[in-house]
Amino acid sequence: MIIGIGVDLCSVERLSKSIQRTPALAARLFTDKERSLKDESLAARFAAKEALAKAMGDPSRLSWIEVEVDTDELGKPMLALSGNSAEALASMGVLSTHLSLSHDNGFAIAMVVLEGN
Repeated sequence: MIIGIGVDLCSVERLSKSIQRTPALAARLFTDKERSLKDESLAARFAAKEALAKAMGDPSRLSWIEVEVDTDELGKPMLALSGNSAEALASMGVLSTHLSLSHDNGFAIAMVVLEGN
């Protein structure tokens, strides 16, 4: 059963300029591992976290650094949650998350589907 769906679009340039203006922003939004990535990948990860918040319906239950966008051995993107953010999804009955990312022509997009019983 689908519990939630979220989509977000992010301008690579806008995110990059925001981080340049406010360097501490990167530490609030991204894990250490994520911060080592190129701007396009950071924008896709930002979009993924926003899409997750939309799929949940209550972004106040997420901590940005408790949500990490990673890839499996084949390069497929996935969400890795910890702490209160993981507990929030579990309390909603979420058993699995599905994530799709893309970036092109200065924009990044992400779609998240939350699935449960």
